[in-house]
Parts: sequence; structure tokens; C-alpha cells
Amino acid sequence: MYEAYWKLKSRPFENTYSEASYYPSESAQAALLKLRYAVENRRGAAILAGACGLGKSLLARTLMIQLPESFSPKAHLVFPKLPSDALIPYLLLNLGRGQKDSPIASSPSDNVWQLQQFLSENTRAGNHAVIVVDDAHLLSDHASLETLRLLTNFETDGKLDLTLVLVGQTPIIPAVERFPSLESRIGVKSLMRCFTPDETAAYVTHRLRVAGCEDEIFVPEGLQRLFEITRGNPREINRLCDLALLIGYAEEIRMIDADQVESIHDELVTVVPE
Repeated sequence: MYEAYWKLKSRPFENTYSEASYYPSESAQAALLKLRYAVENRRGAAILAGACGLGKSLLARTLMIQLPESFSPKAHLVFPKLPSDALIPYLLLNLGRGQKDSPIASSPSDNVWQLQQFLSENTRAGNHAVIVVDDAHLLSDHASLETLRLLTNFETDGKLDLTLVLVGQTPIIPAVERFPSLESRIGVKSLMRCFTPDETAAYVTHRLRVAGCEDEIFVPEGLQRLFEITRGNPREINRLCDLALLIGYAEEIRMIDADQVESIHDELVTVVPE
């Protein structure tokens, strides 16, 4: 709607994933380094935790892209709130090994055997599987965590067959810590944080450049107010910046300042009870 007005090739503040949209903040880069260490050294599991909207899923996808080819297959499970007996069939489906028409028709022991055989063959071929479980904080019951622990037991010829990466909100850390048999298999724990004021400004500029913008749209004071309102949360930044570009287009504004950022937030984001 507003792309032509701002001379953009695409909408810069979408929450959908693209490799180019990844912004290497200090927190994200530190987390990515820890996760790569865990995977490339064949640790059993790793945790990436943080509040809503910090870009954890985007970081996990970036990890998958950056890993060498030998770290395969890669599965990204994005619907983890399943009955515990459906988790392994769902994983098999994501690995291309399951029954699509009847994913839980086989017995649990058959599913485990099928997965173990597949992973063992994969390891002997010189590969190492990587399984990312998104929204892992939803898997807080004992049976589901026990299923995840089971995955970290698979090994072939003295090598672990896979690394499990649990991605979720911060409650995932105490949930796992209450389950010692899984916690002991966690190679690294990484906690993401919000952007600093400088990172907020750099993030907005990065997103605009990726979308093809070469002009300054948000003045420094506008970026500072943007940080104060969003507290450096990337998802909140995306929402407010997208609305600012829309209103700027509608009102034929060429630069967005602090007053405009605050006005847009108050009128379109904040809900005031009558």
C-alpha cells in the first residue's frame, strides 16, 4: 500500500522470516554462537529462551541456514502442543518418514524403532540431525519432557544422533530444570534480550535498507521515542514502524519524528477503556 510512496521494494517490517531480515544484534549473535557450539559439538540439547517478540524463531531459522551441510536432516517443529504420544510421529512426518494419512496409527514402540533406525543410518552416513522445537515452553508436562529426553538418548558408534534445540519463552528454563534427567543433557542455555537504543535505531535502518530504502525516514528523536515506547522489543518495533509508514503515506509526511511516533502509538496501538 505505501511502498511506492516511500520508494520501497517490499514492506520492511513484516514479522515473516527472510534470511536478509536477520539483524545481528549483540544478544542474537551471542545466542547464535552458543547454539552453533552445541550443535557442531554434537551436544544432546540446547535452550534458546526469551520473552515474546524477540526474534527467537528467526534466530533458530538463521541457525539452520548457517550450519554446514553435514548437519542434516533439519526439522523445525512449530506445533509442539501435542499429546506426548503424538510427538514422535509428528517428528517422523517432518523428517519425511511418517504416515501422513494416519500419523499415530503405529504403536509407540514402532515409531521409536523407526526413528532410531533412521537416525542411526544418518549418523553412519556422516551426518548429524538437528531438531528445533519452537514454543517449547508449552511442553511443560512430564510425559512430553520425557519424550524429548528420549530423543537425546539416541546414539550410534559412540556419537549422539541428534541435537535438540528447545526454543521458547523464559518459563522453559525452570520447566527443564525441574526435570533433571533432561536438564543434565542441556549443553548450553541462552537468553535473548531486547535491543538497546542504538540497536533499535540500527535495526530500523537495517530493515529499511533491506527493503530498498536509501532515505532517512525516522529522525533520531523519532527512533529514540520508538525505543522508549517499545522497550526495544523487535515485534513491537515492527508493528509501530509499519503503522508509522502507513500513516506517513496517508498524511503525505516525508519524515517521522518523535511526536508522530507517540501519536501513532496512542491512537492506533494503545487501547484506552471508555
